[in-house]
Amino acid sequence: MRLLLDAMCGGVRAHLRMCGHDAAYALDRGVEADDALLRIARDEDRTLVTRDAALAGRAADAVRLDATDVDEQLRELRDAGVPLTLPDEPERCGACNGPLARTEGSTPDYAPDPADVAVWRCRDCGRCFWKGSHWDRVAATLAAMDG
Repeated sequence: MRLLLDAMCGGVRAHLRMCGHDAAYALDRGVEADDALLRIARDEDRTLVTRDAALAGRAADAVRLDATDVDEQLRELRDAGVPLTLPDEPERCGACNGPLARTEGSTPDYAPDPADVAVWRCRDCGRCFWKGSHWDRVAATLAAMDG
């Protein structure tokens, strides 16, 4: 899904990106004004995710969240029909939302050797990602929602 998260919903952005969603975050773009958010959502064909009931009512397509806790917000998103499953291979950068590509070349010191572990690099910001402990924690969080 193509989502636009307002300033109050940024805590779920990495989770959504890890699930393969194109999740733009308003504050990454320096946007807070309601009219600007609505324009971006419309122009980029994104579903607005917000805790603001009035703003959600003005959007053509919106998911309004009530919770402030990230795990509860994820439940609300799932209940609203947003698929929350991790893909076999990461697709989106958790930091900037850019697309990831598998890398076989050299990686920064913080990343494992691609000869030992599959590593993906963001085409936009260059950060590297792999299925490590953070991936496992998110998988556990998502699995616990079904329990």
